[in-house]
Amino acid sequence: MEFHPQFSTMVATIFCVIIVALILYIVKGKRAKRGGKREPPQAKGTWPIVGHLHLLGGSQLPHMVLGDIADKCGPICTIKLGIHHVLVVSNSEMAKECFTTNDKAFATRPKAEAIKLMGHNYALFGFALYGDYWRQVKKITTVEVLSQRRVEMLRDIRVSELRASIKDIFDAWVEKNESEHSDKVIKVDLSQWLGHLMLNIMFRIISGKRFSPDDEEGIRFQKVVRKFFDLMGAFVVSDYIPYLKCLDVGGCIKTMKNIAKEFDDIFDGWLKEHKIERECADQREGNQVFMRVLISILEGVSEGDFFGFKHDTVIKAACQQLLIAGTDTSSLTLTWALSLLLNNPKALQIVQDEIDEHVGRDRLVEESDMKNLVYLDAIIKETLRLYPVAPLSVPHESIEDCIVGGYNIPKGTRLLVNLWKIQRDPKFWSDPLEFRPERFLTSHKDVDVKGKHFELLPFGSGRRVCPGALFALQSMGLTLASLIQQFVLQKPSNEPIDMSESPGLTNNKAIPLVVLLSPRMSSSMYCVGS
Repeated sequence: MEFHPQFSTMVATIFCVIIVALILYIVKGKRAKRGGKREPPQAKGTWPIVGHLHLLGGSQLPHMVLGDIADKCGPICTIKLGIHHVLVVSNSEMAKECFTTNDKAFATRPKAEAIKLMGHNYALFGFALYGDYWRQVKKITTVEVLSQRRVEMLRDIRVSELRASIKDIFDAWVEKNESEHSDKVIKVDLSQWLGHLMLNIMFRIISGKRFSPDDEEGIRFQKVVRKFFDLMGAFVVSDYIPYLKCLDVGGCIKTMKNIAKEFDDIFDGWLKEHKIERECADQREGNQVFMRVLISILEGVSEGDFFGFKHDTVIKAACQQLLIAGTDTSSLTLTWALSLLLNNPKALQIVQDEIDEHVGRDRLVEESDMKNLVYLDAIIKETLRLYPVAPLSVPHESIEDCIVGGYNIPKGTRLLVNLWKIQRDPKFWSDPLEFRPERFLTSHKDVDVKGKHFELLPFGSGRRVCPGALFALQSMGLTLASLIQQFVLQKPSNEPIDMSESPGLTNNKAIPLVVLLSPRMSSSMYCVGS
């Protein structure tokens, strides 16, 4: 992804860049304005060469900085990031225009070193350029993993991984009590636990593998995924000022190449295993893992049908896309949801009572119960509203001239939709900074998160909407309900849970969520289906 920079060293970098680039700026002169066309207002404070990059170099996170700019310039304005002109949209009306009337115009993604180096030269379909390759790989992935039919077929994997992970917590609690001879709570890093759970679910679906909490390959892969997200939000000078491509300020490009190699080594190993085992393995539809499905689909298909990408590259890129999209995003949303509930004990009690009423404690909550757990669903929606995983949308780029809000937007303009700002707009949300799940049972009961209501777009909208929304919602709903049903959750101290956000591609918590847990069901329940 091109934007969401971390910028921890950017201010110093910019001053170095200015010294070198001013010479080029003087030679090239100022860019001529387009005559006779109505252009959106441009944010104040632009600097030569770097544009508005310096405004994003402070301690305040980019989506907050752009939110402040919107307060001054209005819901549609432009900024300059180096040589690139970026349209920033900050209300639901303008977002609707971009994702409906101008959906095709903004259908492609901008190029960036991170995607080129770590995404198999733009083979990751979520970041791929708009065209036939993107359509074909997205279709295969949706049909084989993300369609409603496949989501239902993969239910057993989600359930078995969740119950095995919950049993790990219960076993650790039992061990603690046996060793200390007292009925005590156990301290659990839920950020880590949720990350491992979601990773194992996706591992099983993609490769058929699962990892124990201390498995070296699993730990290694989790670190690689986390580093991937960090680097996707890193500031790469040449993305904004191509004249300086020869420089690798901060060493990001070198690190990206190393992460790409680590991804490749892991996927190459899995691919070889599946090619060897494929002939003798059980090929029933329900037992096929995604990697093996892709091998079968691509067998006998010309590489020309995938527009120059080798078959192995297509397979590895599709699997990598699912892993990075299906792990960090869901685990982060659940981390925020639990943090909000611990800071709002009344809401936690309401949802626990709801689960006790509709499910009880004599059986484990199932996905089929979700339709009755309306307050739980409202909690997930409210969490996605307050803390969208990507506060700034995945960047788009216009492939043709278009008009947004009455302004002329030329081809090649990049688009950022400030979801964080839109989803806290007091015009649509009363008490927008407050955690109020009940709003989705009253004033906003008809609003969903699938991309049709433009005041709430955590999964995006239009033809580049995230295709994994259904899968994510199913996984998050059952996981949250299971934790609340089976454990008493407590803060580790009387202090509120820290809700600070950290910079990066995804909206991570600055401080991991550590909680105190104790069982609230009979011990036999923690062994069911595990």
